[in-house]
Amino acid sequence: MIKNIVFDMGNVILRFDPDYFLDRLNIKSSKDRELLKNKVFRSVEWVMLDRGTLVEAEAEKKIMQRLPTRLHEAAHKLIFEWDEPLLPVEGMTELVKALKKNGYSIYLLSNASVRQPDYWKRAEASKYFDGTLISASVHQIKPNPEIYHLFFEKFNLKPEECVFIDDVPGNIEGAIRAGMNGIVFNGIQDLKDGFLKIDVRLS
Repeated sequence: MIKNIVFDMGNVILRFDPDYFLDRLNIKSSKDRELLKNKVFRSVEWVMLDRGTLVEAEAEKKIMQRLPTRLHEAAHKLIFEWDEPLLPVEGMTELVKALKKNGYSIYLLSNASVRQPDYWKRAEASKYFDGTLISASVHQIKPNPEIYHLFFEKFNLKPEECVFIDDVPGNIEGAIRAGMNGIVFNGIQDLKDGFLKIDVRLS
């Protein structure tokens, strides 16, 4: 029986869209857009931020070395201000609220940097969550098996009573291997259909 609904954050609860961030900064050159995406969001430093082995100021110094000066201001904003404003994934706050009303415990398990608690509290959905575990706080990232086990230990949960929702199939595979149920997030209606198949009540 499912008692706990566990969500990823980026592109599940909150939108994380580099192209949108670049549009917001008015970066029009396709060359500059690709350069910023490669050197910021696809960088080793971004992974290290999620693992908690770097903080943003340290990552910025390394990333700037690989970017032309004209892109430094944009890179700074992408690193430190991508969350301004926060954009919810449409319909997810309402779904989380409904699940909470139906008696499920709601948790967050996300790869994110040490900055996450600062912006998470601005997310409307956050008030419905019973607990969060962020990769940077435990120096483990999904889909490493250890992060799932740390999650169960932190909240004293039984894996078989949890279902995990993530937009990355490899992270769901990791959750299943750790004993959880899992649903790859491919939009809210697909998620609702997945919940119904495992008898998660939506109303």
